[in-house]
Amino acid sequence: MASSHAKDKVLSQYLLKHHNTMREWCCGKTWLPRLALLLYFVYLWIQYIRDPYYFPRVGWLSFGIHELGHYLFMPLGEFMSFLGGSLTQCLVPIGSFFMFYRQRDWFAMAFCFGWLSTNLYYVATYIDDARSQSLPILTEGQHDWAYLLGRMDLLQSDHLLATITRFFAFTSMLVFITIGFYQIWLMFTLPKENQHTY
Repeated sequence: MASSHAKDKVLSQYLLKHHNTMREWCCGKTWLPRLALLLYFVYLWIQYIRDPYYFPRVGWLSFGIHELGHYLFMPLGEFMSFLGGSLTQCLVPIGSFFMFYRQRDWFAMAFCFGWLSTNLYYVATYIDDARSQSLPILTEGQHDWAYLLGRMDLLQSDHLLATITRFFAFTSMLVFITIGFYQIWLMFTLPKENQHTY
């Protein structure tokens, strides 16, 4: 019991330390362009909720990263080559999060959750299409997730797996929007001691 209490105390101190660091970083930052970006992602989120198959214009960036992933993972064999597209487009925002963490860019770190969300929605659509294979693809042949789920004997679970992936996409977007709005509120309300910082 004492050990659990000590762990909770350490976690609380860790979160408080990072929260204070984030508050300091927000002080004097420009909030208006960040608010515009955040509102755009709120719009995207609404579209995804209304239509799970929604494909935004920014989705073409994800599509490019997806196709690059196939080539990056090709040396690891056929299975990884098929998986590499979806894997890469999710790993890029995760890797970006750690890059921004090193730079202590707190809003960019939050943004990575929104970026990851759009990629997860993209992957969920692809998974959902595994059996029907009705979505158009760039090259001839089998869809990535039709092959992957077929190899894992999970083809009949495509809709369930897509729903689970959309849940993570929803949660990831919620993280960005919640933390993003909080940071913008801090930028707007905290004393502008460092007005020239972006």
